[in-house]
Amino acid sequence: MALPLSVPAALLPLALLPSLAAPATTVDAVFEPASAFLPATAISYAQDLVPYGSRVHVRVVRVDGHTAVALQLSGVAPGRVFPVHAHTGRCGAAPADSGPHYQDQADPVQPSTDPAYANGSNEVRLAVSTDAQGTGSADTTVAWTFRDGGAHSLVLHAGTPSGDHAAADRVACVNVGF
Repeated sequence: MALPLSVPAALLPLALLPSLAAPATTVDAVFEPASAFLPATAISYAQDLVPYGSRVHVRVVRVDGHTAVALQLSGVAPGRVFPVHAHTGRCGAAPADSGPHYQDQADPVQPSTDPAYANGSNEVRLAVSTDAQGTGSADTTVAWTFRDGGAHSLVLHAGTPSGDHAAADRVACVNVGF
């Protein structure tokens, strides 16, 4: 069952006119282990924060040179804020397989720490706050579209340090056809 998902208000009029709106990319998936028999669309690397069987819904809409990304989680750790970023690689057996953050204007030095490149205008950045039931959502719109083949996944980071997890640890990954 797909969870209800809002389209950012600025894009709502276009989203309601399917004949005029650009096609959307939608991913509905269940988080699985990286070792699943078939390659998983959504992988959890930290069952204590993103349990196997928890769900993710992603919607990407491209309109007039802008991209809206909305993400919804259910069944994950309650009362947390998960930072989420678009990454250049696909999800794989190891968290690092997803590569660095996707940047519209790529920083020539990786990993990128230069605020001229590592910022919310140049990267897709979301912060998903979960409620007491482990459900949460976030959306953002950037004033650019992804380069063909440039981005392949959304990565959830641990956020607040927890147990064995540092704030920047990659705790889950979702393959998305940007």
